[in-house]
Amino acid sequence: MSSDPLHHINSLAELQALFASTTYVAVDFYADWCGPCKAIAPHYEALAKQHSAPGVLAFAKVNVDKAQDAAQAHGITAMPTFMFFKEGRQVAVNGQPAIRGADPRALSAAAEKLGGLAKKRMAGA
Repeated sequence: MSSDPLHHINSLAELQALFASTTYVAVDFYADWCGPCKAIAPHYEALAKQHSAPGVLAFAKVNVDKAQDAAQAHGITAMPTFMFFKEGRQVAVNGQPAIRGADPRALSAAAEKLGGLAKKRMAGA
């Protein structure tokens, strides 16, 4: 297994499979040609390394050009867009249903919140 903490999703079916196997999922909808996407990518990967917990919290990346079905299913119109899911359903984190644009502070706060929820779930609370 690679040391990459991110799940690289290539289709809606792959994304749904991740939802089915993981309680909490953060998703980065991005494009290769998107400058802000490239700028925030290392930050997102660092958050994934810090907070990922197999089966409990996963961080996924969806290339909107390769997985158009997944982008359309979630109404993605701007990149990057970060969305958060619990048991396959989109949820608001810190009052935000999604984070549009490269906003490291909002993204860090959302990852911290999900990380805390994941730790509680792993502790059986």
